[in-house]
Amino acid sequence: MKKLIYLCCALMVGSVFFSSCGDDDEPSANNNQGGNTEQSETPQDNPTPGDPTDTDEEVNDSLVLITYSGTTATVNIPEEMEGVTCTSGTSSHVVLESSTTSKELYYAITGSSTDGSLTIMGTYKLSVLLNGVDITSNRGAAINIQCGKRINLIMADGTTNSLVDYAEGEQKACLYTKGHFEVEGNGTLNVTGNANHAIASKEYLQVKKSVKAINIKKAANDAIHVGQFFQMNGGELTIDKNTVNDGIQVEYKTDDNDQIVVDEENTGSVIIKGGTINITLDNAEDTKGIKADGDVTISGGTINIEAKSNGSRGIQSDGDMTISEDDATTTMTITATGDKCTVAEDAADPHKCWGIKVDGELTVNAGTVTVTKDGSTTKKGIRCGTYTKKGGTVKATIKEDE
Repeated sequence: MKKLIYLCCALMVGSVFFSSCGDDDEPSANNNQGGNTEQSETPQDNPTPGDPTDTDEEVNDSLVLITYSGTTATVNIPEEMEGVTCTSGTSSHVVLESSTTSKELYYAITGSSTDGSLTIMGTYKLSVLLNGVDITSNRGAAINIQCGKRINLIMADGTTNSLVDYAEGEQKACLYTKGHFEVEGNGTLNVTGNANHAIASKEYLQVKKSVKAINIKKAANDAIHVGQFFQMNGGELTIDKNTVNDGIQVEYKTDDNDQIVVDEENTGSVIIKGGTINITLDNAEDTKGIKADGDVTISGGTINIEAKSNGSRGIQSDGDMTISEDDATTTMTITATGDKCTVAEDAADPHKCWGIKVDGELTVNAGTVTVTKDGSTTKKGIRCGTYTKKGGTVKATIKEDE
C-alpha cells in the first residue's frame, strides 16, 4: 500500500497527526450506449494521495486546515497557496472556493459542530481528510463538494466521523459530491440523511479496501445514490431499516437534456469485489437493497440483505447479473419476507417481493448464494430473464421469464 504522511499542524491545539492511506484499487466500468457525449476525467489520470510524485512538502504547501468548535470554525490557508479563498469568515458553515487548475489540494478537517457545514467549490481534483469530525448542519448538507473532478475522501486511521444534515433542507444528500468519489482510510463514517439521500455522487462512487466501516443511520430517500457506477472493494457497509427508499441505487449519468452521457464509466452498474454489505429493508414498499440501471457484477465479498417490506427486492438489475469469485470468496444471503406491493400505481397488478430480480441473464460461476422466500429456499426467491449456472452453490428456487 502506498503511503502519504499528512503533516497537519492544527494551530488551535498545536498537534500533529499522521494518516497512512492509498489503495491499489482501480475503478472499473464497462462501455454503455446512450445519448450525448461528455468527456470525463479517467481514474488513471488521477493518482490518489500517496503516489511517488507526492511529497510531504508539496502536500503541506497545498493543505488547508479546518477546525470546528461549536458555532465557529478556524480555517488556515498557507500564505504560499494561491487560488483558495474562505468566504465564510469564522462561521461554522465553512465555504471554500478554489480557482486552481494545476495542483491537487488537500483539506484536513477536525472538531465538532452542532450547527455547521462544509462547502467546497472548485474545478480541480482534491482530497479531504476526516480526522474525528462530528458535524450537524441546521442549513443543508453537512458536506457539499461542488467539484466535477476526482474527490478523494480519507478517514484517518482509528477515527469515527459523523455527519448529519438539516431535515427541512433541499439538499441532495447529507454528503454530496459532484465528481468522481473515492473513499478510503481505516476509519468509520456515520451518515444521517434527514432530508434526502445520505450519500450521493453525480458520478461514480468507489469504496476502497482500506475502509473500516460506513454506517448509514438514516436516509429519507436512497441511502447511497450515484451516477455512472458503484464499486466496493472492501470495508463494511451497513444500511439500517431507517432508510425510506433503496439501499444502493445506481443510475446512468445524464446531461441537461436528460440524455444518457456516453463514456466508458457511465455503465449504471454495481461492482462488488470484496467487503461486507448489510442492508435491511423494512420502512417503505417497493424498495430495493441494491438497484442498478445496468449490470450487477459480484466477484467477492459478503452480502446480507433482508427484504421485509411489501414489493421489495434484495437485489434488482435492469441488465445482467454475474456472480463469481474472481477477486475473493463470495457469500450472499438474502431473505425476502415482504408481501405484494400495495402502492397505488401497482394496485391493478401488484408485484411480489423477490430476493433477486434480474431483467436479463443471471449467471453463477462460483460462490454461495442463498435466497430464502417466506422462510423457505423451496419457494421462488429469484426471478430472471434467463439463468445459467456454471459452478458454485445456489440455494434458491428460480423463475425464468423466457
